[in-house]
Amino acid sequence: MDSTLPLLEEDTTKGVLSLTEQRLITSVAKKTLQIPPVVSRAAPFHEFHRQHKKSTLGEISSRVDPEDAATIIFPNSKEAMYGTYFSSKGNVAPLPPSSSMASAKKSKPVRTYPAQHLESELQVPAQPQLPQMSPCQSLQDSCFDGHIAVYHGTIDKRAPGFLALKQQHCSSWGSILSFLEHTEKLLKDYAVPLATINCKKLAEVASGFELNENPTKSDILSVIKNQPSVEKILNRPGQRYKGQGGIKMAATKIQAAWRCHQARRASVRCRQQQWASGVIAASWLLHHHMAHVKKSLKESRQRHLENFYIRAKHLAANWNRIRTSRRTIIHIPSLGYPQCVREHIPDLALQQNTQMGRLCDILDANVDVIYICPLHLSEELLRYYNKLLGLQAAVRSGNPEDMGDLQDRFKILTPEATNSFPQHHMCLATQLKYSPKTIKRIKILTQSRDAYIIGGVPHQDDLAVADMLNVPILGSVPEVAQLYRTKSGSKRIFASACVPTPPGESDIYSHDQLISVLSQLIIDNMEVWCWLFKVNNEAGGNGTAYCDISYLRCYHWAQEECQRYSPEIWSQKWAHEPALVKISQELPGLLAQHVQPVNEKRFPTWEKFLQTFLSQGGVIEAFPPSKNITNLTVDMLIEPTGEIKMVSSGDQLHAEGPLRSSGTTIPQRSVDPTVLNALCFKIGETCKSKGVLGYFSVDFVTFIHPRRTEQQVWATDLDLCYSDQLALTQLMLYVTDGNLDCRSSHFEVSLGAKKMKTQLMSLLSSPSPLSNWCAVASTQLRHSSLSGTYYNALFQMCKARGVGFDLQNNRRGSPGGPPDLCSQSLHHPSRNITT
Repeated sequence: MDSTLPLLEEDTTKGVLSLTEQRLITSVAKKTLQIPPVVSRAAPFHEFHRQHKKSTLGEISSRVDPEDAATIIFPNSKEAMYGTYFSSKGNVAPLPPSSSMASAKKSKPVRTYPAQHLESELQVPAQPQLPQMSPCQSLQDSCFDGHIAVYHGTIDKRAPGFLALKQQHCSSWGSILSFLEHTEKLLKDYAVPLATINCKKLAEVASGFELNENPTKSDILSVIKNQPSVEKILNRPGQRYKGQGGIKMAATKIQAAWRCHQARRASVRCRQQQWASGVIAASWLLHHHMAHVKKSLKESRQRHLENFYIRAKHLAANWNRIRTSRRTIIHIPSLGYPQCVREHIPDLALQQNTQMGRLCDILDANVDVIYICPLHLSEELLRYYNKLLGLQAAVRSGNPEDMGDLQDRFKILTPEATNSFPQHHMCLATQLKYSPKTIKRIKILTQSRDAYIIGGVPHQDDLAVADMLNVPILGSVPEVAQLYRTKSGSKRIFASACVPTPPGESDIYSHDQLISVLSQLIIDNMEVWCWLFKVNNEAGGNGTAYCDISYLRCYHWAQEECQRYSPEIWSQKWAHEPALVKISQELPGLLAQHVQPVNEKRFPTWEKFLQTFLSQGGVIEAFPPSKNITNLTVDMLIEPTGEIKMVSSGDQLHAEGPLRSSGTTIPQRSVDPTVLNALCFKIGETCKSKGVLGYFSVDFVTFIHPRRTEQQVWATDLDLCYSDQLALTQLMLYVTDGNLDCRSSHFEVSLGAKKMKTQLMSLLSSPSPLSNWCAVASTQLRHSSLSGTYYNALFQMCKARGVGFDLQNNRRGSPGGPPDLCSQSLHHPSRNITT
């Protein structure tokens, strides 16, 4: 702005006004231009005749050029044409005539309309008569008005208001003109029929814009006087497509929307494909990883199984030497039930620790015991068990001072993984598998000597632990044990052994099968009034339910029908078909109302029991048709050499009901030993042929048949594991120094003290120092307040009430306390007591 730029020739021909607007020269610069900016000539003045005034009532042009939308042309003479300007306020002003007839001829052809039609179209009050005024007066009035009308987006460049605005703001006319061009374009684009521009506001707004700067819509609307109506038109949907280039804009919009739709659909499809490819890739990686893990697990388990058979073969070949030489027995009382069963066992660690009587295997002087305990023991309990196991010498001599210290003969180890997985319901073998420190310590304790494992309920991780320790297992393969320890599997063993079993059916997996099988069993055994339902994988009576079918409305009628026919005729289908149909119809309702689960906490309703029963499978068997029944358990051992032994037997005690054992009396006295031995050895031979090895127990039920009046013995259950009764038998033999002959069901105890032996010999006519005894053992005695009692206080209370171990008076009872008191910490609400 401070220096003058050199001008080009083409710039000098445009005039001084153009140079000034472009700011190429200042207004005070002295320049000589070829074309003078102003040409002087006379300005013609014309008179306004009355005839012209009257002609306003005539006809006017019907077609106006878009550029002259604000001017109405009136014909007057052959030499000139006059016009009238209509402002937005309805004012009418005459326009000066053109300079010659040529200008009139150059204008576009016009068509005349009546004045009334023009007034209705432009909404301007009709002017019956125009006042006479000079052109200068018209220009001054337009300037005073200060508004410019825009019809259909076109500004009349010859309108007085436009000319007055141009004359007043000639210095910034370039910005104003550019602003007006953008205004015209906006109004044409949206087909706005009429807009009024405020010239004063226009000058203020346009002065802030440069020539190449585009105003916004809000800037344009700010200079329009009728802004609300114009803005309403601009915001009307689809209005843009009614103005200039509307069809093209509509087509462009449609194409853009369609392309956007296609692009969005392609984008969505692409994202879906990317997501699907990601899911497929992740699934494939997961599948590949799972397949790799499964393959490695399968290979490791196959390797564990092969090593198990190799070590079992070595154990069988050297069993006669191992059982008479120095050896270590590793006891792992693990309950390797399926996960669905372990999750519903309350206090799983407590249930796995009810067999601490296994420590009494140190009765054999060549045996050292490593006992894996699922709970951490306090120092007080460790001292108690050390003292208890040291009673052996005192029992034999009858002198309490002969108590020994056998702490180096047994070790109680707790896997460190018990702290890492407190809520995972893992069996003890799995916890030991993930306890490398305990595994390492066991290896140190068993090195350079023979050792083998005696487990609990077999599990796959038993083989893994045996492979880590490189020691054999005196037990069955987990697959074999899991197959034949189920209720249905035990029925197959009993059927192969040809031993008597309760009437019933196994492998029930559907509701229709249950109803049809039970209906037929009721028809075939009308003397049976109660039927049992047993879930395959459950144990201890937890998966058992019973139903009294005497509640059937047709039961007594069916019994009468059965008595009408002989047994041969009743077995015919035509004879019992009506009763079978009625029983089948009534059974679903009867089961829903009268089935009673043994463990009501686990199965509060029949529906819940039925769901578990059908998912795991189960058996239906008859309850003995007698009011006086006796259950008994026999523990068997199949040695690696194939020799079968009976190691324990006992009659069950039932405190909570006839279907749940609360303890045993050792040995059994309810069945003739000869009959019982025959049944047990038949079952043992069958188990051996199926690949069963190690310890297992068989449950029987005996009763007097009401019609035949003879004793019946039924085999009811088979459990392929080390039982609680066997652990208690080991404890009983240890603390009494007795001898249990299971073949004759005799428990013989020697008289310890020489003084007592002499006294009894003088009193008894028989010279034998032995007598027949019976022991009562239980792991189910519980007391809710025992958790808050110190063990020393408990022992003092037992001693005050005569419960104890008295060597001098030869009284046999609880040796001062239970071996499984250690099964829970002091804060647990219940404890087990073994007597």
